[in-house]
Amino acid sequence: MIIKKGEHGALLFHGEKVFFAPALPLEEVFDPTGAGDTFAGGFIGHIAKTKDISFENMKTAIIVGSAMASFCVEKFGTQRLREINKKDIDARIAEFVQLVNFDIELV
Repeated sequence: MIIKKGEHGALLFHGEKVFFAPALPLEEVFDPTGAGDTFAGGFIGHIAKTKDISFENMKTAIIVGSAMASFCVEKFGTQRLREINKKDIDARIAEFVQLVNFDIELV
């Protein structure tokens, strides 16, 4: 199950496992209309492309969907989505990975 929390990210529940992905902090949100649908399209598109419904791949799909939604809100309607290419998407996904990836040292 996936719970979209809008500007607060998304939660994935898969069996006994839980994954939280934050929304990418943006300087300005121009129009949030369609962000949820864009998230769903990015998520389902990744799952369809990989044909993998494992928890690990669904985590990746959450990030792909969130990256796509972050583009959607930057301009009115579908305008921003029509301007991007694969390189832009890969760079945005890398921003998400940097946002949620960290090393800690337990003492």
